[in-house]
Amino acid sequence: MPRRQGYAPLIALVAGTAALAAAVAFGTSLTAGQRQEPLSGSQTHAAARNPAAPAHSTGAWVATWTAAPVSAEPDARRGYPGSTVRNIVHTSVGGDAARITLSNLFGTAPLVIDQATVNTRPVTFRGRPTVTVGAGLQVVSDPVVVPVAPDADLEVTLRTPYATGPVTQHPNAHQTSYLADGRGTWSTTRWRYLTAVDVRNEASPGAIVVIGDSLTAGSGSTTDANTRWPDVLSDRLRHAYGIANQGIAGNRLLRDSPLTVSGVRNIGGRSASQRFERDVLSVAGAKTVIIALGINDVQQFPQEPDPQRLTNGLRALTERAHAQGLRVVGATLTPFQGYGTWTPERNRVRLAVNQEIRSGRVFDAFIDFDRAVRDPYAPNRILPEYDSGDRLHFNDAGYHALGHAIDLGAVDGTPKADTF
Repeated sequence: MPRRQGYAPLIALVAGTAALAAAVAFGTSLTAGQRQEPLSGSQTHAAARNPAAPAHSTGAWVATWTAAPVSAEPDARRGYPGSTVRNIVHTSVGGDAARITLSNLFGTAPLVIDQATVNTRPVTFRGRPTVTVGAGLQVVSDPVVVPVAPDADLEVTLRTPYATGPVTQHPNAHQTSYLADGRGTWSTTRWRYLTAVDVRNEASPGAIVVIGDSLTAGSGSTTDANTRWPDVLSDRLRHAYGIANQGIAGNRLLRDSPLTVSGVRNIGGRSASQRFERDVLSVAGAKTVIIALGINDVQQFPQEPDPQRLTNGLRALTERAHAQGLRVVGATLTPFQGYGTWTPERNRVRLAVNQEIRSGRVFDAFIDFDRAVRDPYAPNRILPEYDSGDRLHFNDAGYHALGHAIDLGAVDGTPKADTF
């Protein structure tokens, strides 16, 4: 896979019309549609009134990038009055128009944005340049006619004129973004307020939503190289699908994260069971869900000692996705011997969960991440050449191996009946 550097300050407008993503074959061919005309004013306002395409939508809107809201940002309790947040995101599928989702989920006061742009194109909200997002709420913008290239960096700027209270963030982004005010510009690896970018693309089959933990978020990967395994999957699919990466470092399946930083609780996010509706079922154009969760339940305190509870939790997510017509693919849990929390008892829980996943009674299909990265001579450890250094997280080569372990045919198709 080519290394793609994502250095944001040199982002330029994409010239001309963005080419729609190429069709990808999974036994049957997908035919690319023709480019659509720009949205008219009436279409723009109609889309604003009903902004969120339902899950498994066959319409034109598909998520090209997502970042699950995680927590309030530590040490940013007043917000960033008078500052401009420059979120740099990396697209999967391209399109000829975009819309953005802004979240104030962890705010305690209304969030005012008085200027927003996508690649310097002004964004409006119900026809106005200013929007107020209530505490605990989110808002979807009007569509903006801007060419969005696949597999490219995109800049979304947001100006906050007033103190707005706690900042809703996604930390550990492995992507350089920026915060600017009258004193200067600072780099950061947090995404702030922005949780989704959707594009208009009539040819795309839809979005693949990936819900996971730090191994999905890309902990250990090279910043700005876009080498997380969902990025590798996007490359292999030739950017025809949207890839919605909803990985959160420290995330768990059954419990909210117990991690606390600078007085901010749940720094690893709400449990997947709690956030599944918001972060999976509500994603625009969702077609397939990949679930890569459970290792933090096994190894984080308090540990889950019962593998049956974990497999039941995974099966419950599958049933919820099936109720929305989505296909579900799950991943086995990877080795972690040598990490500080490893014990033989916890490893036995991991192996028992993997055995049930491989049985075919949990998901429509499974990806054997365990087999892809384990050392054949010490199968409870990851291969040294894939280790980022802590015996749990992967380097770029390890994430490349995970991305290539996925049978592309597994992510396309229909869900099973729930007769596990």
